[in-house]
Amino acid sequence: MTTLIFTHPDCLGHDTGPGHPERPERLDTVLQVLEQEPFRRLERRPAPEATVEQLARVHERAYVDAVLAAMPETGYARLDADTLLSPGSRSGVLRAAGSVVAAVDAVLGGEADNAFCAVRPCGHHAEPARAMGFCVFNNIAVGALHARAQHGLTRIAVVDFDVHHGNGTQAMFADDANLFFASTHQSPLYPGTGHPEERGVAGNIVNAPLPPFSGSVEFRRAMERDILPALDSFAPELLLISAGFDAHARDPLAQLQLTGADFEWATRQLALVADRHCGGKIVSALEGGYDMTGLAEGCASHLQALMRAA
Repeated sequence: MTTLIFTHPDCLGHDTGPGHPERPERLDTVLQVLEQEPFRRLERRPAPEATVEQLARVHERAYVDAVLAAMPETGYARLDADTLLSPGSRSGVLRAAGSVVAAVDAVLGGEADNAFCAVRPCGHHAEPARAMGFCVFNNIAVGALHARAQHGLTRIAVVDFDVHHGNGTQAMFADDANLFFASTHQSPLYPGTGHPEERGVAGNIVNAPLPPFSGSVEFRRAMERDILPALDSFAPELLLISAGFDAHARDPLAQLQLTGADFEWATRQLALVADRHCGGKIVSALEGGYDMTGLAEGCASHLQALMRAA
């Protein structure tokens, strides 16, 4: 078995307007990486649209309905200061969430060891009833709750190494002891959450904030000291990764100083924990990353580690 790729060209149709950081070029960059050796031989599968039922496991139904009703026929509709919809957004945002659902089905069905969802928009800021920070639906949480509802899993973990704290995922997981969320992220930085004292109902939330200009040493220390031991103790039946590459030193939206080698190392360490507890079952989904060179380097390093783990 190997690593599967889930993607869809409709994710390019989500137009966020001139000058917006979360732009179609980001996915074009990732798709160009996937055309390089050794990624070219990985099987691609089309990301399906998530259903309203799947979205409503993590989002309030009224919010889901309101978002779908807000899709404009022309121009843009603004969900918050940073999050816009365009006439091409409907299929893109539904497929971004549906990709994680399909990847969970494939990995838990034994069709692959792990999977990467090359989609946009990102999702980890989206809260149960609110769009935030470029995110419309919380793709990774939709996949996690699908794993519970359709595959009967109990303990599901998400680890997020995007430079911004995944406040939406934390909000959805904090009161459920069988859902685990861990994050490394820059602090202070948008959205202002993710403090170490935010622990969840049963210590199931682990935050390891990093000060601006932290690099490899600080990042790896936080992973080894805080996140990996807690994930090991949780013993997940499935591991999902919110794979943001905006902690790269080149990224314009933050000030962490990571390199591709750090993303490869982190992915390899997470895969070792997954090997111990869930047969290596990992589903990863693209989150942030706004410098195209840094995004390409981080994504390639992450994929290489996933492939070696398969």
